[in-house]
Order: sequence, then structure tokens, then C-alpha cells
Amino acid sequence: QVQLVESGGGLVQPGGSLRLSCAASGNIFSISTMGWYRRAPGKQRELVATITSSGSTNYADSVKGRFTISRDNAKKTVYLQMISLNPEDTAVYYCNMRQGTFTSWGQGTQVTVSS
Repeated sequence: QVQLVESGGGLVQPGGSLRLSCAASGNIFSISTMGWYRRAPGKQRELVATITSSGSTNYADSVKGRFTISRDNAKKTVYLQMISLNPEDTAVYYCNMRQGTFTSWGQGTQVTVSS
């Protein structure tokens, strides 16, 4: 069974940076599409960024140029580097793994952008 464990969330001032990490268990990380999603208070969960097994990336328009998704297959870890954070980025950030019809979610990590 796959487990995803996120880390790196916290409180940051507007304009600041954070790097989220998601460590995966199991043996399908390298062939899976990994993604970051977020749910802001009172809103539905939305896509932030994805990265395929071959390294192709996709970003929500709201984070393009500020967020960077990357992966380390040897460490079975996906990262989300976030810069120029603003209060609208406040949300619980979730890691996602997809491979064929299989999908798995992490428990989420809180990111709060506030002065």
C-alpha cells in the first residue's frame, strides 16, 4: 500500500518562500504522475501543479512563475518550491499520486501566508 507524507508547511509572511516535500512509500513512485493540490478555507480543492514520470510539468495559472514542482525518484519524493507567497496561497496542500486507475492522497500540510 502506498503512503504519502507531506512536510514543510507553516506560517510565512507575504512575499516569503516555502518548500513542501512529499515522501512516498511503495514501488510505483518512479512511474507515477505526482501532483500538489490545495484547499483554501471555504473553497474546493484545486490543482496546483503536476509532474509526470518523464518530468513534464503543469501548473495552475495562479501559481505559474512562482511555484516549481520537482521530483527525486531515488528518494521517492516530490517537492513544491513556492516563492512570492501571498495570502491567497493560504490553504491545506495535498500530495497526490496517480498511476493508471490508482490514486493516493497524503494527509495534507497547512500553509498560512500572513503578516
